[in-house]
Amino acid sequence: MSFTAQLRLRLLASGAIFALALTAAAPLSAKVLARVDGVEISDEDVQVALDDLGPSLPQQIEGPQREAYVLDYLIDLRLVAKKAAAEKMGEGAEVQRRLSYFHDKVMMETLLGKAAREGATEAAMKQVYDDAAAKQTSEEEISARHILVPTEEEAKAALKRVKGGEDFAKVADEVSKDPGSKGGDLGWFTKDRMVPEFGDAAFKLTKGQISDPVKSQFGWHVIKLEDRRRKPFPAFEDVKTQVAQYVAQKSQTELIVKLREGAKIERTEAPPAPVLPPLAPR
Repeated sequence: MSFTAQLRLRLLASGAIFALALTAAAPLSAKVLARVDGVEISDEDVQVALDDLGPSLPQQIEGPQREAYVLDYLIDLRLVAKKAAAEKMGEGAEVQRRLSYFHDKVMMETLLGKAAREGATEAAMKQVYDDAAAKQTSEEEISARHILVPTEEEAKAALKRVKGGEDFAKVADEVSKDPGSKGGDLGWFTKDRMVPEFGDAAFKLTKGQISDPVKSQFGWHVIKLEDRRRKPFPAFEDVKTQVAQYVAQKSQTELIVKLREGAKIERTEAPPAPVLPPLAPR
């Protein structure tokens, strides 16, 4: 598949995610909120407008005021549209083209929303998760503490204190210049997350061992290795939202590809060469 086709499918899939909400189960009965020359505007109409307008609405308007704002918009919309229809503006070729486009767009979003919901089943999500977990290459990570000071002399003094039996976390709280690590605790991390000098020194330590002073661009460190392990794969519940989005977009893309394969598509002109690099695998 060409890059342009991949990009279009990606945009269609991501743009249609909101259709999950668009085609969700509607209330059993709509509540009429207003009438404009006898034509009803319901709470369902307000919800459709909310889905469409989204971020363009004033952010300071929330709750009932937000819905009231959109209702006023719909009242104006009906009045202006009625006036435009009376002036036969809907009969123009440009308006008809736009109406045709938005009709097709809503139909597309509705169908892609249906495909997303039907594809993003619990079983499908679990299968994607299990496949990804099986292919995951487990990295080694360590848990460590450190004391960061400006000079080598201060690092040697701190090292002498902890080697003499003082609690490492206590000394770190007293002298370390790293405000982001209470007791010097850095938590779990892989080697590539740290600057090379620190990572190399820390990963050479054994559990419970304390390093000699190590210099980095941040100053001088004294490092204590607390533990090491293989980095665990995130639990299914922790990544379920991302997996659901992936499975939904995959279902939408597969539907579009199938439709294109079954259609007769004729271009009257060759498409231009892509100007963007290929999309990175997701």
